[in-house]
Amino acid sequence: MSKRKSKPIVAVVGRPNVGKSTLFNVLAGENISIVKDTPGITRDRIYADITWLDKSFTLIDTGGIEPDSKDIILSQMREQAEIAMETADVIIFLVDVKQGLQDADAKVADMLRRCHKPVVLVVNKVDSFEKYMADVYEFYNLGIGDPHPISAANRLGIGDMLDEVSQYFPETDEEEEEDDRIRVAIVGKPNVGKSSIINKLLGENRLIVSDIAGTTRDAVDTEITYNGKEYVFIDTAGLRRKNKIKEELEHFMIVRTVSAVERADVVVMVIDASEGVTEQDAKIAGIAHDRGKAVIIAVNKWDAIEKDDKTIYRFTEKVRNTLSYMPYAEMLFISAKTGQRLPKLYETIDMVSENHAMRVATGVLNEIMAEAVAMQQPPSDKGKRLRLYYITQVAVKPPTFVIFVNDKELMHFSYTRYIENQIRDTFGFKGTPLHFIIRERKEKDQ
Repeated sequence: MSKRKSKPIVAVVGRPNVGKSTLFNVLAGENISIVKDTPGITRDRIYADITWLDKSFTLIDTGGIEPDSKDIILSQMREQAEIAMETADVIIFLVDVKQGLQDADAKVADMLRRCHKPVVLVVNKVDSFEKYMADVYEFYNLGIGDPHPISAANRLGIGDMLDEVSQYFPETDEEEEEDDRIRVAIVGKPNVGKSSIINKLLGENRLIVSDIAGTTRDAVDTEITYNGKEYVFIDTAGLRRKNKIKEELEHFMIVRTVSAVERADVVVMVIDASEGVTEQDAKIAGIAHDRGKAVIIAVNKWDAIEKDDKTIYRFTEKVRNTLSYMPYAEMLFISAKTGQRLPKLYETIDMVSENHAMRVATGVLNEIMAEAVAMQQPPSDKGKRLRLYYITQVAVKPPTFVIFVNDKELMHFSYTRYIENQIRDTFGFKGTPLHFIIRERKEKDQ
């Protein structure tokens, strides 16, 4: 097994209107958050994958603040800081040179100072370094280190800021020993029984479970040995939240899911049988899919469902339709309460984990591809036909293949999927997504 590599997570914290979304979009290289002049309307994408020089990391936007009153701003900034402190490897604390040092900044700085996570203080809207430098120095008063001047809107100082942020990333190769335990993230909406499943697997009440949604204190890593094999379960149940509006809860949940999924090999997506599969489930499952993880869909509370001979079939069909982008995901019907089929969960985790790390010999891949092309002719456009020259596997976790073709434009998604299905027919690859990279090679390169 290879050494663990999980992308560092960088979270941005700051008051309304200091430019969090602008910075997010500049780094992500596209307009992901919605930026308008109305403070607090950042919605939509909460995370983006970013590559800087030779480093890549996941940037998390900790959520907008509705600017009602000073008290609310402060309490919401504390929430942001809490998400950041809990999930991030490095925190960017963003302040605004034009608004100057505010009381809320100082209070949040106190929290961040005590959290023992690296914090990079970034002063935004410094459109001219000469003009504003004296104002930048004022932020030394926060006592969390050197202020780094940037202008997100004008893309000034971004490189220096990223140099500063990336020096705190954990070293991947030297420090970490081999760790070939399978890491499993248990994800899902609040109250679907994530903690109960882990408790049942542990055989003890290690996590506190109660009927209030989101009462688990923290993301907890639990080591479990089963049949002589060690597993690490990452639980993502939410922090205790008082009367939080749904959207805020969802924001927390997604941020926490991203950070758990990032560290896992296998993701167990828990769905509540009595509720059926929801849009929110699809959103959470999408995070695992985007990140190329092995996926098991565990339908919990199956003991509470009235069944006839078609119940499983109908439920499976619904889930498959809603999660149509991940037909590879394995499905299990379980009950944390009765323990029904929980041992089968380990078998399934082992199987999808093996598939996630499976390598296929280049010779075999090219035989499959040649046969596939012979059975179904590649598409052509304006008299030019797609030609597939060669396929090879370049990575695992997830299995990633490069296909060399004469013209990328002609390689439609549907034909890539056809090749994928042929590979799956031979090797199964149950539970894991497959990634395909299409490269062009001109006839003369042959």
